Amino acid sequence: FDKTAYKRRNVVERCFNRLKQYRAIATRYDKTALSYQAMIDLATLRMWL
Repeated sequence: FDKTAYKRRNVVERCFNRLKQYRAIATRYDKTALSYQAMIDLATLRMWL
């Protein structure tokens, strides 16, 4: 059991849970991979700002 690795894991899991709140990312309505990647980029930018 490594405490520092566990703390980093928690941050990543919380990030993915916040991304799942965006319905387009969770259900993947976009037909092309480029559109899907753009939606992920927009969602992560919105989270960081």
